[in-house]
Amino acid sequence: MTTGNNQQKKSFTLWPYAIVGCMLLFMGYIASFVYKAMHLDVNLVSKNYYEQEIAFQEHINTVDRTRAAGDVVISYNEANQTILLQLPESFKGQAVAGKIDLFRPSNDKLDQQLPLQLGRDLSQLIEAQGLEKGLWKVRVNFHAGEAAYYAEQSIQLK
Repeated sequence: MTTGNNQQKKSFTLWPYAIVGCMLLFMGYIASFVYKAMHLDVNLVSKNYYEQEIAFQEHINTVDRTRAAGDVVISYNEANQTILLQLPESFKGQAVAGKIDLFRPSNDKLDQQLPLQLGRDLSQLIEAQGLEKGLWKVRVNFHAGEAAYYAEQSIQLK
């Protein structure tokens, strides 16, 4: 019997080791990801969430009070380049004071705040010629007597 002829040469291949190595690397990556995720401090609730909730509810009540008093009209006249603010007749004869915020969502450096200065017809005309073209939000915060009111309207300056 010749042992040399019957023995087959065994070839060495790296494929099983490469597959096992890739699996170990993948499991290590997942384990490190899970470790980082478990130790990440996530603060979904703020420290003063109760006060924020009360303030938000007060804002909702203010908006509801404004709707109940009538529609606050905020419109843009493209021909005159003016913004017209018109309060409802329900505020006639009341002392109304407040402010108008011209909010530019794309650039906070362009934001402006104006005092609310109503005429006898409860309207105010705002010159829009100096404002950059695009989307603006006009926010009106005002008080009539002891009650607070709020209205907001998006306008597109052309």
